[in-house]
Amino acid sequence: QVQLVESGGGLVQAGGSLTLACTTSLRTFSTYAMGWFRQAPGKEREGVLCISSSDVSDGGKIYADSVKGRFTISRDNAKNTAYLQMNNLKPEDTALYFCATARGPFCGDTYYNYDHFGQGTQVTVSS
Repeated sequence: QVQLVESGGGLVQAGGSLTLACTTSLRTFSTYAMGWFRQAPGKEREGVLCISSSDVSDGGKIYADSVKGRFTISRDNAKNTAYLQMNNLKPEDTALYFCATARGPFCGDTYYNYDHFGQGTQVTVSS
């Protein structure tokens, strides 16, 4: 059973920054794409960013246009960890953020391309 554990969430003022981390037990971590998703109360789950496996040169995908220029995804294969750097946070970024492993090296277009999910870490942005 693959486990994913997110950390780094918290309460921050608008304009602030947070870095989320997702550590997995996936032994072949480097060969899988990793995605970050979020879900706010009363809203549907939303994809944020994805990073392709290290074997793929396309970089990844941006699922949410609202995070362009503010959020960055990265990975450290030696640590089996993916990161989500969030800058210039806005109140509308408030949500439960969770990471997921894709079914292969590429970032898919939908949530159904992912098969293992973490429990999430709460991010709250105050105005």
